[in-house]
Amino acid sequence: MEFPDLGKHCSEVTCKQLDFLPMTCDACEDVFCKDHITYDQHKCSSAYKKDVQVPDCPLCGAPVPVKRGELADIAVGQHIDRNCSFDPSKRKQKIFTNRCHKPGCKKKELIKIECDQCHSNFCLSHRHPLDHDCKSKGQALSKAGASPFRAKEAKPSGWCRDIGER
Repeated sequence: MEFPDLGKHCSEVTCKQLDFLPMTCDACEDVFCKDHITYDQHKCSSAYKKDVQVPDCPLCGAPVPVKRGELADIAVGQHIDRNCSFDPSKRKQKIFTNRCHKPGCKKKELIKIECDQCHSNFCLSHRHPLDHDCKSKGQALSKAGASPFRAKEAKPSGWCRDIGER
């Protein structure tokens, strides 16, 4: 053999393959072949040093910095104990809070839809006065339903003569 110092043996106990292009693990600094270079493949005991995590606090949602070699659970626990800005009184508000006032309807809407006549809040299905049995003093008509009546009142008195009727 002309080059006895060429290559190195894999540090994995079950492998020991002579590799001419060996790679060094950046965590434990041992030499491995291409089949055992990842942390999981050679069960690297120093992989936690290279595993940099920035977990979020489950209460306030803020990122919690974790030092190298420190467990993420411990850092989050210390954050919660010391300087967590979570305020239980300021929980997330519900989005769909506008409940329909029609008896038996349990729908909620994102925006408030008020009846023009009784001024109660209703869902999209019951927003028209005829749909929710409006109890206002006036006639229970929606804007669309009232438009023919308004059109009749706005016509001139002799409008029938134009089409030949009397």
